[in-house]
Amino acid sequence: MKGEFVLFLSFLGLVASVQCYGERGYYSLREMMKARGSKGSMNYRTEDDSTEYSPVYVAPQVGLKEADKIIMLPGQPKVNFAQYSGYVTVDHKAGRALFYYFSESEDPSRKPVVLWLNGGPGCSSVAGGAMTELGPFRVNSDGKTLWYNKYAWNNLANVLFLESPAGVGFSYSNTSMDYDDKQTAVDSYTFLVNWLERFPEYKTRDFYIIGESYAGHYVPQLADLILEKNKITNQTVINLKGIAIGNAYIDLEDQYNGIYDYFWTHAMMSDEHHGEIESTCNFSSSNSISTACIAVLDKADADRGNVFFYDIYASLCISSSSNSPSKQSSGFDPCSGDYVFTYLNTPEVQKALHANVTGTPGPWDSCNDTIFLNWKDMPDSVLPTIKKLMTSGLRIWIYSGDTDGRVPVTTTKYSLTKLGSPVKTPWYPWYLHGEVGGYVVGYQNLTFVTVRGAGHFVPSYQPERALTFFSSFLEGKLPPGRAK
Repeated sequence: MKGEFVLFLSFLGLVASVQCYGERGYYSLREMMKARGSKGSMNYRTEDDSTEYSPVYVAPQVGLKEADKIIMLPGQPKVNFAQYSGYVTVDHKAGRALFYYFSESEDPSRKPVVLWLNGGPGCSSVAGGAMTELGPFRVNSDGKTLWYNKYAWNNLANVLFLESPAGVGFSYSNTSMDYDDKQTAVDSYTFLVNWLERFPEYKTRDFYIIGESYAGHYVPQLADLILEKNKITNQTVINLKGIAIGNAYIDLEDQYNGIYDYFWTHAMMSDEHHGEIESTCNFSSSNSISTACIAVLDKADADRGNVFFYDIYASLCISSSSNSPSKQSSGFDPCSGDYVFTYLNTPEVQKALHANVTGTPGPWDSCNDTIFLNWKDMPDSVLPTIKKLMTSGLRIWIYSGDTDGRVPVTTTKYSLTKLGSPVKTPWYPWYLHGEVGGYVVGYQNLTFVTVRGAGHFVPSYQPERALTFFSSFLEGKLPPGRAK
């Protein structure tokens, strides 16, 4: 079944958090480490790696924008904005190209550009962000037609969805490659430089990067690389103004402490097993997790039962047939991922998207398990990168859907404590239509926002609250408190 994101971050058998569509079971980093063995360091690039800051190759882009324009997606309702999709080559020698989908605003000349990244590592931003979260369309249960999402983020911005790294979704490489954080950042940057040549009207536009889940690694690393590349006078300058990461995996220790504390405080595991975790486990680094700890975590995971990690109060997708459960209280159909899988595997849809140009045999899938299992570069923490960005003048927001069990709000709060930034605006509830939409803390150089009643994929479960949060982020204003 190809329908939900599965976030796999654990070590030697611990369940953690990477995303992938499909109830194919929750992979653990134990399987990843078995497949990878001891293949080198898991550290991100160092500051003295000067080769990272040389100008990138820029391919000719004349005529490609017009070729990428989508005339009409199959089953699409009529809309008043333009759409584009296609490929940008990021390594012409290796034959590596990344696929994108771009939904302009109805008034594109007045709106910023927002890059959206799903995580995994190895999961599709078209299947996730575009088709089930913040994009302009969602797929009906027939797998053939689309309905308009009135809370789409292209109401406020021109939104660019990128499938990265190569091998995710429709992106491809004609040669073998290493999968890691470092290469993903470099290829994403190369994509942006070339994409801006293809869409030169956006070169000077305000630019933001937003992502969720394992994009907690992607987003800050790409932002850091952009700022370094912007120092090169003969390279395209990307007008980066801010970043936001949601339910984001950013620190291994906080992930494990946060996830099991969350389960315990939400009556999803026993007091006995929580106490055993506290007395047995050391999550300070990936090398410190013992086999005894793994055994305890296995027992704690069994306590939880068959609960959908990504929204602990959501219905499961039992079947994508007419007997499937009705939409849950948030209005989100738990079988949506199945509908997307059917739709994006339709030849007419792929043709309209200018996708699957290599004619690779086998069905398109929302997540590439091979990428995850062969991921080589996964630092235990990206908090040092976030701290560096906090001194850069960028707008930095971290947000959490508060019913997510995969990267729960407790995990994020533990990481905020480590960042140690002084509080400027104390915790308060923000409101939408007279109801609490979530909670906010304004720190120095960083804002933390929760979205009430939202799971891991915040715009899926609470689309209007997510749009309100997004509007506040773009405006650089804290979400609204109760009107006086």
